[in-house]
Amino acid sequence: MDRKQTEGRERNGAEPTGKPDALTSDADVKKVGEQERRSAGPDGPDATEIGDTFKRNP
Repeated sequence: MDRKQTEGRERNGAEPTGKPDALTSDADVKKVGEQERRSAGPDGPDATEIGDTFKRNP
């Protein structure tokens, strides 16, 4: 499978984006991608909550 890799990702040794293997459905890839856009990290809360923390005045 030939997946396009940007120069920066290649330099950093990152895995190519997209489907991990032929057995993973497009729906599963989309579901995980949408879920990760909402999360701040594997154990973190919603990304909006983190962003709002930095927007508040001390």
